[in-house]
Amino acid sequence: MAKKLRRPSAARSAPRSAVGLPRRRLPATLPSAPAARWTFLTNHSHVLIVLAQNPSLVLRAVASRVGITERAVQRIIADLEEAGVIERERVGRQNHYRVQTNVPLRHPIEAHRTVGDLVGII
Repeated sequence: MAKKLRRPSAARSAPRSAVGLPRRRLPATLPSAPAARWTFLTNHSHVLIVLAQNPSLVLRAVASRVGITERAVQRIIADLEEAGVIERERVGRQNHYRVQTNVPLRHPIEAHRTVGDLVGII
């Protein structure tokens, strides 16, 4: 007599579409463009641009907009502060960030431009 094979319990309880295939979960927000494997700007520049546009955003909102973790945003902000690119000011229970637009970009290829130039073109 042949043994009857059973699917694992997780597979049995997964929601199924009308066709019988497992349903695919969609992300909470759909991207407006296909996800790229790489971008021209780094996460550091993304965080800088978001803070330049809205200096009072909480880190969770910055992380959400950039697509990285809140902890990664904390590390990036620490790097930007150490480099003198941003200044943090405590306003009540929140931080307010001021971008130092006159600071030159760090790489020798772009050192003739400033942070303000970068923020201005985005």
